[in-house]
Amino acid sequence: MTQPRSPRTSARLPAAAAQRAVVDHSFVPVRAKLIEVAAFLDRVERYGAAGDFRCAALRQAVKILVDGKPARARRILEQLSDPTVKPDLITSGKAALGAWQKSQSPKRAK
Repeated sequence: MTQPRSPRTSARLPAAAAQRAVVDHSFVPVRAKLIEVAAFLDRVERYGAAGDFRCAALRQAVKILVDGKPARARRILEQLSDPTVKPDLITSGKAALGAWQKSQSPKRAK
């Protein structure tokens, strides 16, 4: 597996070469991930599960992905994460779901 360039190495490249290098290094794997997300959404729609809160959260995340504003990764992670800071009084017993659903969260400690 190719190691990412260190900032010191990238700084020595002319600006155009550095821009191309960042795209060349990651484009194909990112393209594959994007196609995987699209295929997942196609499947859940085909099986009538598109209304699941996690699928809705992904559709909201896509809006952030294409809005052209900075810090997309942080904003998507925050949008998918539980924003509360108090622990649950009772655990649901379920593993992490990957997206936060406000309406079904257990009671919180006060």
